[in-house]
Amino acid sequence: MGNEWLRRFTPPGGGPRPAADAIRLICFPHAGGAASSYLSLATALTPAVDVLAVQYPGRQDRRREAPIEDIGRMAEALADEMRGQTEKPYAFFGHSMGAVLAYETACRLDERHLRGPAALILSGRGAPAPRPRLHDQLRTDADILAAVRRLGGASPQVLDDPEMREMVMPALRADYRAIGSYAWQPREPLDTPITVLIGDSDPVVTVEQAAAWADFTTATTRTHVFPGGHFYLDSHLPRVAATLTAALSRFAPAAATFPGK
Repeated sequence: MGNEWLRRFTPPGGGPRPAADAIRLICFPHAGGAASSYLSLATALTPAVDVLAVQYPGRQDRRREAPIEDIGRMAEALADEMRGQTEKPYAFFGHSMGAVLAYETACRLDERHLRGPAALILSGRGAPAPRPRLHDQLRTDADILAAVRRLGGASPQVLDDPEMREMVMPALRADYRAIGSYAWQPREPLDTPITVLIGDSDPVVTVEQAAAWADFTTATTRTHVFPGGHFYLDSHLPRVAATLTAALSRFAPAAATFPGK
């Protein structure tokens, strides 16, 4: 797959590049999101962290590709891609649908007995359940657009402009079909530390639901609650960056000390 799935951002204005020993953080976007949604976070974390963002098919420079409508298929493809990313310690960060994809990709790496992420940082999503969540099962464009407006996942200008709306709808439809049909398959917990981030007024995820990710690992779990809704990250970027840097700091030493499989 080459580097089809991953993007690294060039520091703006000739800013500093990631340090040679920086831990790699691979970021998974939300439903309808693209790699560029992590540009601000990447800028805030560099040079301490080497940020790569996942680019799903069907958006931006992959817009001519058909979006994938199944979480499992995307996780399999991303697990294949991770084979080339394990030469030094790395971690996953996922927001909303991206949290599910980060978790499912980590599970597939574990099942393949490959070195997985040193840490999982999961944001804006409750722990998986055996049945699809009701608020993810959106059947019509009107339902999807109403949900996006409610969550604040796109600017009103994009949603109100017919041409721009038509550009983003294929990816949104596919992502909501994927997450709307996702049901957790019982498996043993991972042994990966998990850090959970959640907004205290998220309309679709409670703090308790998010904290339940602790049941999906035998390692430590820490939960951080921020003021705000589903996209609390946008208004608390410095604090989010500091939280991520602290969560990753213990995995930053040379790859020789990384506890691989």
